[in-house]
Amino acid sequence: RTLMSDVEVADDRHPIEASPEVRAKVHADFRQGAAESGFGRRKLIRNTMFGAMALVPLSGVMLLGGLGPAPKTKLRHTMWAKGKRLVNMNTNQPLRPEDVAVGSLTFAMPDGMSEHDEDFQNEIAKAALMIVRLQPADIKDKRELDWSHQGIVAYSKICTHVGCPISLYEQQTHHVLCPCHQSTFDLTDGARVIFGPAGHALPQLRIGVDSEGYLQALGDFEEPVGPAFWERG
Repeated sequence: RTLMSDVEVADDRHPIEASPEVRAKVHADFRQGAAESGFGRRKLIRNTMFGAMALVPLSGVMLLGGLGPAPKTKLRHTMWAKGKRLVNMNTNQPLRPEDVAVGSLTFAMPDGMSEHDEDFQNEIAKAALMIVRLQPADIKDKRELDWSHQGIVAYSKICTHVGCPISLYEQQTHHVLCPCHQSTFDLTDGARVIFGPAGHALPQLRIGVDSEGYLQALGDFEEPVGPAFWERG
């Protein structure tokens, strides 16, 4: 800052296009070189070159293929399915509506999962759930209300920014915050983003109760969880 002048100087940019004379000479030289090489008459060389150029894209296919099998639709689905009970991650016990107190934040996973499973970490990274009980009158989003049970809403715990687990809940505002980059979501309005770098609302899981009175999922998330943009295509 001390070495550079504070005075701004504007200078006109000179034309970068070649003059008509130069372009004409380049074209003439190219035609002369092509004629002297006899390339147009040497079909074997010409066809070989065209064939080699046509095979160039295959090298990219082979390179990408070496990265492993394509995920197909695996990334779009989680362990949640219709009839899966919501299990408290702290007690490993299935949840009833009366277990979810107003103003509390409860974390859940699908029934049948165990931390001893070989693929547990990969699956819980997509299926981790947070449960909050709201007053039904406070829920602004109609779909959120329809997908809740007695004011109990279930949302993905995975932040849609870079995938950090959300763990902070403001009881008075019903906002949840990601501790990594402070993305904030409004649980009374479809968990839409109200602050921070997250680009998508948190996916909601539709819930109900089974014949024994336990909270259960009524299907999988209808959109991919987390931040992966290729899953949202």
